[in-house]
Amino acid sequence: MKIVVTNVFVDDQAAALEFYTEKLGFEVSADVPVGEDRWLTVRSPEQPGGPDLLLEPSGHPAVGPYKRALVADGIPDLSLAVDDVRGEYERLTGLGVKFTQEPTEMGPVTTAVLDDTCGNLIQLAQHHEAAAA
Repeated sequence: MKIVVTNVFVDDQAAALEFYTEKLGFEVSADVPVGEDRWLTVRSPEQPGGPDLLLEPSGHPAVGPYKRALVADGIPDLSLAVDDVRGEYERLTGLGVKFTQEPTEMGPVTTAVLDDTCGNLIQLAQHHEAAAA
C-alpha cells in the first residue's frame, strides 16, 4: 500500500495553484474541470512519481470550522520535508510568504510554519541526520 493522493482544502483553487507552484515550487500533475471546480493536483519535482497533493475546494460545510479550528490552535494541516528549513524560510520570506513560526529546533527536527494564503498552516520540517541513525 502507498499514498497516491492526499489533499489540502483550499479557499480558492486559482490562488492555491499560484502559491503551491510559484512559491513552493510544486508542478501541476492534473488539472481537470469538474463542474464549477477542478481536480487540481500538484507534486514535488523531487518526487516525479508522486504522491499528488489535491488542492481540494473548501465547499463542504464541515471544512470551514475544521480549518478555522486548526489555524486558531496553530496546527499545520500539512508537513513538507525540506533539506534546509532556515534556507527555505529565507527564500520564501523573500517571496512574501508569511510565517507563523520561524525556524525552531525541536529535538531531532527543525520546523517552521507558514500560511499558504488559502486557509491553511503548512509546516516545513528538516530532520537532522543524527536523529535518523
